[in-house]
Amino acid sequence: MSQREWIEKDFYKELGVSSGASQDEIKKAYRKLARDLHPDANPGDTLAEERFKTVSEAHAVLSDPAKRKEYDETRKLFAGGGYPRGGFNPGAGGGFSQEFNLGDIFGAGATGGADGGIGDLFGGLFNRGGGTRSAGRPRRGADVETETTLGFREAAQGATVPLRMTSPSPCTTCHGSGAKPGTSPRVCPNCNGTGVISRNQGAFGFSEPCDDCRGTGSIIDDPCVDCHGSGIQNRTRTITVRIPPGVADGQKIRLAGQGEAGLRGAPSGDLFVTVHVSQDKVFGRNGDDLTLVLPVGYSELVLGTTVSVPTLEGRVGVKVPPGTADGRILRVRGRGVPKRGGGAGDLLVTVKVAVPQKLDNDATDALRALQEAEKASGFDPRAGWAGA
Repeated sequence: MSQREWIEKDFYKELGVSSGASQDEIKKAYRKLARDLHPDANPGDTLAEERFKTVSEAHAVLSDPAKRKEYDETRKLFAGGGYPRGGFNPGAGGGFSQEFNLGDIFGAGATGGADGGIGDLFGGLFNRGGGTRSAGRPRRGADVETETTLGFREAAQGATVPLRMTSPSPCTTCHGSGAKPGTSPRVCPNCNGTGVISRNQGAFGFSEPCDDCRGTGSIIDDPCVDCHGSGIQNRTRTITVRIPPGVADGQKIRLAGQGEAGLRGAPSGDLFVTVHVSQDKVFGRNGDDLTLVLPVGYSELVLGTTVSVPTLEGRVGVKVPPGTADGRILRVRGRGVPKRGGGAGDLLVTVKVAVPQKLDNDATDALRALQEAEKASGFDPRAGWAGA
């Protein structure tokens, strides 16, 4: 995407949100649109595919606070008249001309030199290294975001999952060079491979993209027939992603170089996979600790017992001491979620008394005898409670 296109596009409108939308609102809007427009859901629909690319492009900028800030500030600058879209033409008496190329204010020869000017403002977005991007350097591919859902135990123990994606990828015929197999791009003789042409008009010096190579610094005489010289094909591929143990719900996994392909062999962007974790019927999670509720009988709490409980790696025996109160938490060390630095959290077992709904006569008589024995011994379950 050129700098002119970047400025003139309304990413907020593409996602259907206001310019003051929160990150959560932007994320929700993108998720809905991505689901509706994904190529897998609209096979053969080129309009939906292009719209999907546009929405992904908008989300890539607005979901990143730093990029969003640069985008907002730059559009505000142009909307305020600092640099009208028509451009500045010093040869017209300081007026404005529709013939001016926006590349004049972004190149290394723009006003302010290589250490200042508008080009530096875009450094963070167009070149991750910061600073003004060399016009002849191939452009890095865009980052891509996707999502996957894991079961609770898969997320805790780690898993390898296949992700099927449709996105711009390096052309398999020319291997991303853009040139027909057996040939290679040649250095542009007009700009000597820099991608820019410098010129002077009066007291002003300007740099603009080279017309011969379109700012790439190289010329392809015999383009690849499959990608038409771009080095990129939109294709569906399956990526195997290793999800590390202990991943939390909503956490992002970064896969370097698995995003959109860069133009003509430039580095690919990154792939960010947001992991969603399903709930489990038995386990809960508190940081690196696993939690579960253990049903026990009243007599087990009073007399004590040892109960077999599940863990991520089999079952262990948990000792319930005599006289354990309902709701007490028993800790089993090292049986929780694996930690990144090694080891694991703990298993926290909350005991909860289970009350029988029906009793036969013998059990009822036994409980009544126990109730009388408690009273005779002076036991009062509500002693000291509520002012009693």
